[in-house]
Amino acid sequence: MTRPGELSRGLGAGLSVALGYLPVALTFGVLAGQTGLSPAEAAGMSAWVYAGASQFLALRMIAAAASPLQIVLATFILNFRHFLMGASLARKLSARRGIAAALSYWLTDETFVVASIRLASGPEARLSAASFLVLGLMAYASWVGGTLAGALLAQWIPAAVMGSLGIGLYALFIALLVPSIRKSWRFGLVAGASAAIGFAVSRLAPALSEGWILIGATLGASALGTLLPAESEVQP
Repeated sequence: MTRPGELSRGLGAGLSVALGYLPVALTFGVLAGQTGLSPAEAAGMSAWVYAGASQFLALRMIAAAASPLQIVLATFILNFRHFLMGASLARKLSARRGIAAALSYWLTDETFVVASIRLASGPEARLSAASFLVLGLMAYASWVGGTLAGALLAQWIPAAVMGSLGIGLYALFIALLVPSIRKSWRFGLVAGASAAIGFAVSRLAPALSEGWILIGATLGASALGTLLPAESEVQP
């Protein structure tokens, strides 16, 4: 039986993610309209793909006339981290395997962090399927609804406002990174390495498209993360 407390915890956690998603989703909707996507296509992309950073990347690659293979490969590699996040969260999720698989559709960077920190913090904590479902649905509704609203309102939003909205995704990532970095030096090192590798690849190979630069940064930082010792292995 689902307890009311589980639903209320999911609502509280989901509200914070939904509010954070809204301006970023509006930005994506606006940029999708500028790229040539109709409001229905933009909302459909958010509903079907549902991968914020990868959707922004896909838009830039579409605008640059990248091949479908490049777009699919870049977004796949960028989202490969979801396998690791899903495996980590599944160990805390109190649900059958089939239900856990269905809930994975609503797994994002933000829902993973919020679920891990607010809904199932601690090594022995368990995550309720109901609370994660509420969290995921609120985030999903905000992302799809915000995308549709941004695409519909794109022609009435001033250019200066549209330019400032572009930092919304970076602000959301920073808000998620800072608490994790404060808790884990290893996480901070890998995050810094991602930025450094991406910058180095873009400087050393300026002819590469943005998609390939992101692929190189993602693979390089992931390789570095596997080489670092676990925090439990480091002597104080």
